[in-house]
Amino acid sequence: MDIRQLKYFVAVAEEGNIGRAALRLHVSQPPLTRQIQQLEEKLGTALFVRTPKGVEITTAGLFFLEGARSMIALMERTVERTQRAGQGQLGRLDVGIFGSGTLDVIPKLLQHFSRLFPDVRVVLHTMNKIEQIEALRQRRIEVGFNRLVADMPDIASELVKREELLAAIREDHPLNTRTQIRLQDLAALPMIVFPSGSRPNFIDYVYQLFKNEDLHPTVTQEVGDAATGVALVAGGLGVCLVPESTTNLRIPGVVYRPIAHEPKVTVDLSCIYRRSEQSPTLRALLEIVRGVRKKELLAAQAREEQALLQAPRD
Repeated sequence: MDIRQLKYFVAVAEEGNIGRAALRLHVSQPPLTRQIQQLEEKLGTALFVRTPKGVEITTAGLFFLEGARSMIALMERTVERTQRAGQGQLGRLDVGIFGSGTLDVIPKLLQHFSRLFPDVRVVLHTMNKIEQIEALRQRRIEVGFNRLVADMPDIASELVKREELLAAIREDHPLNTRTQIRLQDLAALPMIVFPSGSRPNFIDYVYQLFKNEDLHPTVTQEVGDAATGVALVAGGLGVCLVPESTTNLRIPGVVYRPIAHEPKVTVDLSCIYRRSEQSPTLRALLEIVRGVRKKELLAAQAREEQALLQAPRD
């Protein structure tokens, strides 16, 4: 039997009349009658008793009616869930996260995704960049978020957000009186850098910034992440260069100041995924990422235009 026969049977049972059931189903009466007869033959029992006014369901038919309704509902639910899964609205999304991006844009992205697709289970995995790449290749995650990702033939990378780099300093430090801090001022101070571990990473990016200015930073501590770095700043162990999202760490005694540099010193946050990945769930997340990136770009352009309007004229 197939789902069509079950639907035909339920319509006849509920209408109590072949003709009315045929009208309801938008079919002619003879094919409907044949389908009911074939169903009775398959089951080896009568489902209806014919009467002058129509049909009456038998005891066996009543039993079958309960099961038929359940099977139809299950099939329709299965079809719906399959279609939703094919559109990325159902299933599971494994995400690799790490670092300061978890303090701002990544939670917002995933929260937005979960609002749009509440039936997709988002599972987070704390992994550094090397671990994320390995997990992608082993298909243990669908997407990762990290910084300074090199080009790879099998791993795609998309910009999520470009963040300004700031100096984290103690509130009582003399540099706190400045609205901007020069790299040469920071080079002479004990510096905390992150993340420790496999290289190249954000540490190398910081070193390169100073090298471009013919400066050599005085690195005294290498730590695992931005949160630890800022905590050590609060403890008076040095200064630390951090992405803008780190400012969401409200640690008492620590302030954040822009770097005096033109153009502005920035660092990228990207999402990475397998180039061959065809998951509709991943595609749905990437659409959100692209929307956020476009919004950030428009906001940056608006700030630049506003700054030009407010700039003094000769």
